[in-house]
Amino acid sequence: MHADLTSAKTPVTLDEIWTRVHYALARHPLCREVLFDVVRTPRNARGGNWTVSMNSIAPQAIWEASDIVADIQEAYDLVTEICRSDALAA
Repeated sequence: MHADLTSAKTPVTLDEIWTRVHYALARHPLCREVLFDVVRTPRNARGGNWTVSMNSIAPQAIWEASDIVADIQEAYDLVTEICRSDALAA
């Protein structure tokens, strides 16, 4: 019954996720012009509860941008409204 701490995701807000994705894409030369939105989604089987909708992306940047977003999705979990409400009340 030991929790696997290496697979735990860091809780963040939508704004924090957007900022992390923005800076990660900006660091890659092919992905600097990618336009995107971070979208809340129902929790899936792998535990994710957000995704990135890429609105404008050059064909040569598709794989790189997808890999960057996938890496970020593995690391972060969107804070639920209940957790945010508890934090604001404290």
